[in-house]
Order: sequence, then C-alpha cells, then structure tokens
Amino acid sequence: MTLKVNESEQGGWTVLHITGELDLVTSPEVRQRVHDAVAEGRHELVLDLSRVFFCDSSGVGVLIASRRLLHSCRGSLRLILPARGSEEGSHVNRVLAALGVRRLFEVFPDLPSAVDTEAQPLSA
Repeated sequence: MTLKVNESEQGGWTVLHITGELDLVTSPEVRQRVHDAVAEGRHELVLDLSRVFFCDSSGVGVLIASRRLLHSCRGSLRLILPARGSEEGSHVNRVLAALGVRRLFEVFPDLPSAVDTEAQPLSA
C-alpha cells in the first residue's frame, strides 16, 4: 500500500492527513512534509493518523522527531487517533502504547477537537 499525505489549514493549524502505512519506505515522505511546514513558518501542526493502519518503528521515529522539531521552535504537535476500541487508528495507538511513548503526544479523537485550543487531549 502506498502512503498519501494531504494538507489542509484549519483554524491556524496545518493538518497533514496521512493515509496508508507509515513504515521504513513511507516515513521519509512524512518527515519531509513536516520539515517543509516548519521551514515555511508553520509551527502549529496536526498529524491526522486516523487512516494509518500500520506503523512500524520507523514511523514512530518520525513522530518523535516531529515532536522534537516542533518543540525546538516553540510550536505544537497534535495527533489525531480515534479513541481506543475503534477499528481505525487503533494499530498506531497500540504501537505507541507498547513502546511507552504514547504519553509524549497530545492525542485527540478527531479534527474538530485537535484544532480547538480549549480541547483537552485524550488520556494516555
């Protein structure tokens, strides 16, 4: 399966909608898109992972590197992963939890809550 990355703007946030597998082959594209957004001065970023059905350690590495990059420029990174128990996005949630890195991220169940500055992230 290939990876698709579509970009949109929502309430001051740049949203990267990612579909497919986030793995060794595809993760460099996500890394580049995050770097491009930051280079263009967009430091409020949401990664919509609700349609990512597979994520390996390379994908997790890109998520951690993206978090580090945005924090270094005083930006914010939010992830969209459906709540536990839902079919979509549950694989990424399980991988992040199994590796003990889920708590590093602000995770939201959907786009409206992810771009709402008053919304609280899901608990880890």
